[in-house]
Amino acid sequence: MESKAVVKFIRVTPRKARLVVDVIRGKRAGDALNILKFMPQHASKVVEKLLRSAIANAEQKNISDVDRLKITKAFVDQGPTMKRMMPRAMGRANIIKKRSSHITLVLGDE
Repeated sequence: MESKAVVKFIRVTPRKARLVVDVIRGKRAGDALNILKFMPQHASKVVEKLLRSAIANAEQKNISDVDRLKITKAFVDQGPTMKRMMPRAMGRANIIKKRSSHITLVLGDE
């Protein structure tokens, strides 16, 4: 049995979020929470909250033992990009891309 949690439109670039998600992929849920708690990246706070949500979903579904849950799938997809203009010298403009992410975690039994 699997438990899934998804967060969409998070204002973290997918490249930076993947660095955090790659660290916890395949680990047990309790160990992953401990790792995320001490990571300095901003995305780790978002992923930690998402992992807690996936664990709560597993408890709600009455999936075996919560201590035996393992992160079976974890991936980050790119969300929509907001484009903003920044004025530059001599009437020019640069485009600033504010990227967003969709993060998915799937927990399963060991």
